[in-house]
Amino acid sequence: MDRKVIRSVVWDYIVITVGALLYVVAWTSFLIPNGIASGGLTGACTIIEMATRGLIPVGWSFPALNALLIIIATLILGKGFGFRTIYAILVSTLLFDVMPKVDVLLSLPGHLLYLDEKILVPVIGGIVEAIGIGLILSRGGSTGGTDIFAMIINKFWPVSPGQVYLYFDLFIIASVLLIPGKTFQDMMYGYLAMISFSLVVDYVLLGRKSSVQVLIFSEKFTDIADFIIHEMDRGVTAINAVGWYTQSEKKVLLVLARKSQLHEITKAVKGVDPKAFMSVSPTSDVYGEGFEEIKTGIDRKKKA
Repeated sequence: MDRKVIRSVVWDYIVITVGALLYVVAWTSFLIPNGIASGGLTGACTIIEMATRGLIPVGWSFPALNALLIIIATLILGKGFGFRTIYAILVSTLLFDVMPKVDVLLSLPGHLLYLDEKILVPVIGGIVEAIGIGLILSRGGSTGGTDIFAMIINKFWPVSPGQVYLYFDLFIIASVLLIPGKTFQDMMYGYLAMISFSLVVDYVLLGRKSSVQVLIFSEKFTDIADFIIHEMDRGVTAINAVGWYTQSEKKVLLVLARKSQLHEITKAVKGVDPKAFMSVSPTSDVYGEGFEEIKTGIDRKKKA
């Protein structure tokens, strides 16, 4: 394997590891110690920990529920999951066991990250979590959880992943009211963390599940197109264009890809032609082979 490829892969896993660390710190330093449950599977695990008074910590329920979801999704979707996602889940599981023991990082009185204004705790926690998740997603990984739920539901119903995340998060955070001693204020802290996360993750990564439309302008369009087709197994369309200043005909490459693939496409273009020009636009819905299929619900065949 080429050294550049090895360095690139190693760097990707380093970024995923750092992202997992930030993601776990957001929960173990800010949210969980202050009794705040935000959204996602980790939020559900936090609810379980609080409801059982610490008998079932997040470090136990997080890997168990993720493993269960992966098994169910494999049976329903008929495909496995990327190793980067499994790696991110394993690293996060390890960190959920280790980080609570690092007292200096707790956001509690007498500790380094203590915040006198509690309303800042969910804000900072949501921001740190968004940065961590964004780093993981930018390298093609995932922490599982509601991502898997979204894939299962989206297979049968035309519901966008964003809607799935929203509905699950609203339900999970509201369920904190079922725990004795928890109040409306605790629920609002959870929603504040969710809002902070949602706003910041858009800056780290343009959406969690959407795609991108990439226009590539390069004299070496043939080499770039061949790499994207053969190495990334992604379609490319060459569009005839005319440079109005030079009045010369050119080819512009149009690529529709998953956002997690944008990093790899950018590296490939830069490696082939450092002078290439790229235009990237977010695309919320892409239907067709290699992306989403058009769904209208579960087909119910009439009996003959």
